Amino acid sequence: MSYLQSIILGIIQGLTEFLPVSSSGHLVLAQEFLQLQSSQNITFEVFLHLGTLFAVLLYYRKMLWEMTVSVFSFKDQDPKHRDNRRLVFYLIVATLATGVIYLTLGHYFEALFQKPLVVAFMLLITGGLVFASDYMKEGTIRITAMGWPRAAFIGLMQGIAIIPGISRSGSTISASLFAGIKREDAASFSFLLSIIAILAANLKEFKSLQSLNTQLFFIYLTGMLCAFISGYLVISLMIKLIQKSKLKYFAYYCWAAGLLSIFLLVR
Repeated sequence: MSYLQSIILGIIQGLTEFLPVSSSGHLVLAQEFLQLQSSQNITFEVFLHLGTLFAVLLYYRKMLWEMTVSVFSFKDQDPKHRDNRRLVFYLIVATLATGVIYLTLGHYFEALFQKPLVVAFMLLITGGLVFASDYMKEGTIRITAMGWPRAAFIGLMQGIAIIPGISRSGSTISASLFAGIKREDAASFSFLLSIIAILAANLKEFKSLQSLNTQLFFIYLTGMLCAFISGYLVISLMIKLIQKSKLKYFAYYCWAAGLLSIFLLVR
């Protein structure tokens, strides 16, 4: 892999991890059409995901610190601490729901990474989800009061997004909006949930970093840095777009990208 390939894939990962357009789907299609070599390179994918993980950790560093303090202040009945502890509980519930989907259907979904045509069709579905969510009326429920059934529903939607072409952020944000959660809170819950999802998805692959040679390390590090920068910039953009009900433009993009990919793959 060259530095240029690493930079391209890093930018794609950072932009599409948090935009509702499916990072996994874009990586599959980029590898198919541009002949970029990463489809079998698990170590490089770990680096890219670490880049987006650091982006969301940095962006929500204050909120994450407050949640950590609240968890260890379990005897403190301050309303803010109670709200933070409830939010942690809902994140755990959503993650467990995602885990159920992964354990039962994950191997079927992961096989689709080798089927670009299916990925292209999944982008059309992502577009439909995102388009519909933009027309939901403003919710009134804060994420600290969503209740465990809503958290489980969002987690199940995240589990379905294991399918390449189905956007993780698009699915979880849409599910939150459908459940009546406030728009800004829907984005925050989705991005916070991504922290656990990214860690869980790559935890078993971290051991592969030990066998990485020096030259590849710096190439992969470049991709990670690109994913970090582009991902960090996208998070704040997404929050503004969700608040203004502007996600429909990503639906148009998903439909166009999906249809164009289908045309190129079947011609």
